[in-house]
Amino acid sequence: MAKLNLLEETRYEKLTVTVYPDQHTASIQVAKRIAKIIINKQENSEPAVLGLATGVTPVGVYAELVRMHREEGLSFKNVITFNLDEYYPMKPTAVQSYVTFMNENLFNHIDIDKDNIHIPDGTLPQNEIAQFCLAYEQKITALDGIDIQILGIGRTGHIGFNEPGSAPNSGTRLVTLDDLTRSDASRDFGGKENVPDKAITMGIGTIFKAREIILMAWSQKKADIIKKAVEGEISGMVPATYLQLSDHVEIVLDEGAAAALTRFDTPWLVKDCEWINRLKKKAIIWLADTLGKPILKLTEEDYNNHGMAQLAVQQGPVYNINIDIFNRVQHTITGWPGGKPDADDSQRPERAEPPVKKVIIFSPHPDDDVISMGGTFIRLVDQGHEVHVAYQTSGNTAVWDDDVLRYMEFAIDFNKSIGDDHNKLTGIYNDMRQFFAGKLPNEIDTVEIREVKGFIRKSEAISAARYAGLPDDHIHFMALPFYETGKTRKDTAGEEDIKLTIELLQQVKPHQIFAAGDFADPHGTHVACFHILLAALNRLKETEDWVRDCWLWLYRGAWHEFATYEIEMAVPLSPQQVISKRNAIFKHQSQKDRPVFPGEDAREFWVRAGDRNRETAHCYDQLGLAEYEAMEAFVRYEF
Repeated sequence: MAKLNLLEETRYEKLTVTVYPDQHTASIQVAKRIAKIIINKQENSEPAVLGLATGVTPVGVYAELVRMHREEGLSFKNVITFNLDEYYPMKPTAVQSYVTFMNENLFNHIDIDKDNIHIPDGTLPQNEIAQFCLAYEQKITALDGIDIQILGIGRTGHIGFNEPGSAPNSGTRLVTLDDLTRSDASRDFGGKENVPDKAITMGIGTIFKAREIILMAWSQKKADIIKKAVEGEISGMVPATYLQLSDHVEIVLDEGAAAALTRFDTPWLVKDCEWINRLKKKAIIWLADTLGKPILKLTEEDYNNHGMAQLAVQQGPVYNINIDIFNRVQHTITGWPGGKPDADDSQRPERAEPPVKKVIIFSPHPDDDVISMGGTFIRLVDQGHEVHVAYQTSGNTAVWDDDVLRYMEFAIDFNKSIGDDHNKLTGIYNDMRQFFAGKLPNEIDTVEIREVKGFIRKSEAISAARYAGLPDDHIHFMALPFYETGKTRKDTAGEEDIKLTIELLQQVKPHQIFAAGDFADPHGTHVACFHILLAALNRLKETEDWVRDCWLWLYRGAWHEFATYEIEMAVPLSPQQVISKRNAIFKHQSQKDRPVFPGEDAREFWVRAGDRNRETAHCYDQLGLAEYEAMEAFVRYEF
């Protein structure tokens, strides 16, 4: 029976899928499989031939293999590797080179024979590439093929650099990169204009020849493309779907990457469910959205025709279910995000007491606060709460070099106007101009340049917070050390980051905290800042009573929005409040028009925020609730 249920759950999936709680656990399991192959081959005095990938996805696997080498004696002397791809043109010593990546993450830390490492050569003259690719294939064939091939997946559905349009029998070759792929790589290269437009890649046909293939994907950012790859029809527009033609492929995911698969996203379509309130709310909202009906107009026939007959039988009549869910959604709406004083709060998302709350808004970057919850920020201040804002990082990597020179020129002219000595400033300014003239893509700025960029972001954040109504002593700049690397890739958060956060929390002792829960942030700053805050709160709750009465609310907005069923507090905004929020965002002039790192969304941040807030309000309206101009959404996090 259990096997039958499993088949029912996975009947939409055309590939074997294994889901782990998190990417760390998954990476360890994949590393163990690779190690087992290496050891088995050693026992038979045979080489282990590994097909390796680059990018963020396999980093955890390589880290575990390095640990096994150091701590368990796993040897790589019998290992021969073939990497999937390399940018073209690309020097092997470049920071963005996959040679550099593999050396830093694996090869420099193990006992592999360097002659056994094969990575496509990004320095070849173009007329020699075809012959190189043929020889690459011949080397693999001479070794009787690849024992296990590791893959990631791009948002275009590419595996290796086999972009949409690739043939299932394609071999190693030079390809042109998709525009979306180049956009995704832009941060590593200091701008999309610096990303090569070509690459040398193993073909899909080459990948197919491996005896085992493991495609890994982590986080909800990959959920949509994983659904297409696993459940979609085979199509050249999503090259990963070709993997459905192979019998020796396994898809390894964390829970975030698996979230859009039918068995997790809409499980009522494939199995009987335990209808807890959260799942019931999700299903009813999904049904209303699918049919384009308000919640209160859903019928028993609608339930029966869309996999929800079990719910109708167990908890019906369906109209009672509809009323229950309608009320639950309605009770998320509040114009009092800090709680309404002297009011019945039994059906409200926030407590009425204390009537005046101490509030901290944690903002990973200096503009996340107003972009994601600017309307709520202003309302909390207007309603008399003691609001603080904490800017967790300087955001100094996201300022254009031209802005640095503009501000320095202003400072020099100002010093001249008041008769101060400006010679030192002029010398620093000239050094900056010289540095910028020879600056390489993603080269680390000088300390002085990073400081000026930080000052620019700081002055903008102060202006926006003042506009929201905060006094200066309620504006805190934390400059968490993990961020201050000067590089786009940040350090791992550490003890000092947690200590600084604890000190601020102890200073304010908030009743209410707002923090970024937008983990789709493509650069990881949001999730790093959240884990620092969570670590601080978990330590404090063991010793300080006020923490037990502190509520933590998560906001989104800069990258994604919460699904309607997830929302636990929805703060409506009037047309005038939407304008006030926009004005607060406009104070961040360095991020206006064209931010340095826009991510996958080309719209300006104020446009994104406005559109998402209007869309949230529209979703509520379509469900049959009141029609508002816009809404900001929050989810309470139990820590």
